Amino acid sequence: MATNVYDEFEWRELLYDATPDLREILGKNSLTAYIGFDPTASSLHVGSLVPVMGLARLQRFGHAPIAIVGGGTGLIGDPSGHTAERQLLDTEKVEENLAGIRGQLERFLDFDATSNAARIVNNLDWLGTVRMIDFLRDVGKYFTVNYMLAKESVKRRIEAEDGISYTEFTYMMLQAYDYLQLYDRYHCTLQLGGSDQWGNIVAGADLIRRLRSERAHGLVFPLVTNAAGTKFGKTEAGNVWLDPVRTSPYRFYQYWLNTDDRDVISHLKYFTWLSKEEIEGLAVDATDHPEKRAAQHALADAVTEMVHGESELSRARQASLVMFGEAMDSLSVTDILDVFEDVPSSDVERGKFDGEGIGLLDLLADSGLTASKGEARRLVRSGGAYMNNIRQNDEHVRVTVNDLIEGKLVVLRKGQKNYRVVQVI
Repeated sequence: MATNVYDEFEWRELLYDATPDLREILGKNSLTAYIGFDPTASSLHVGSLVPVMGLARLQRFGHAPIAIVGGGTGLIGDPSGHTAERQLLDTEKVEENLAGIRGQLERFLDFDATSNAARIVNNLDWLGTVRMIDFLRDVGKYFTVNYMLAKESVKRRIEAEDGISYTEFTYMMLQAYDYLQLYDRYHCTLQLGGSDQWGNIVAGADLIRRLRSERAHGLVFPLVTNAAGTKFGKTEAGNVWLDPVRTSPYRFYQYWLNTDDRDVISHLKYFTWLSKEEIEGLAVDATDHPEKRAAQHALADAVTEMVHGESELSRARQASLVMFGEAMDSLSVTDILDVFEDVPSSDVERGKFDGEGIGLLDLLADSGLTASKGEARRLVRSGGAYMNNIRQNDEHVRVTVNDLIEGKLVVLRKGQKNYRVVQVI
């Protein structure tokens, strides 16, 4: 393990840029550092894991982390990385989102540490009370329009058809004011963020230099991209969220398990606590035995356990094995429907399962898994028919309520991978 968090960021390829002498400063002093999180949703998504773990890594090296959940700036919207104006949120929605994000950050940061406990603060505490005339006089005078127009995200928006509103144009000043407030309140002298935040971070450090005659620092991470050219953290269904209601632990696990071979080693560096030696070993395995996908399994295991806990990781693993014929008895109906979300399904009236139930051959044919009872009979005789992943050898068996999972469904399979979900109505 590195002795300086700067070196840790460097070998993990998380260091995109930093202010001068920061390596030496981080090696000698315990700093207070912060990152801002945008409360546009009630959950963070996997794209937030780099900055979240950046704070967590800092804390493990003895520095004190602050997470700003931007209740104030969230009402304005950051133009960085966006091609169009954000939809403004009302105060009630921002507060709702803040509560969800706070709970997720608590899984990564230690708020009870003796000397470097983490903090979560809301910048609405100061942005909501500052008078406009005071802000313009005390902060606005240090920002030239020329400097603000030179910011890449602003230039892109000005060149676009819809332009940029004055509301979002002022975001740089608000973020700089956040840094000043955190310096005054907690002697915070380091701000971190994605590389698209570099201009805002430097502006905040400069404001502290001008108004307090003190030196402040910045460090930015690279923006994570996928080798396949798709946006990191996106699937066909949308964002991959940390909230298990929005993205189930099984889907979350599958997202990491499906990581491209070209990305998996860098993602192990970015998103896990695995050591340099462990990751180098997995890199060798990925080259020598790519078919085993050991690196992908290590990645999926590590991130899922970190975000959702050991029990949900175990359930996600078990659910993944179901598609390969493993037993279903440990899974709930919700788990099974999640696993078989893309599998054809059919509905059968509950009454057909009462008493002696419905014949297996009838169920196979009625579900559409076989074209007829004759085909169903041949399937059973050949050993290719399965119910709840258990092979069915008796063509005369009847399916009753006792065979239903939680009384709600049964899963039929033909051969190795041809599934059909039968739901009871």
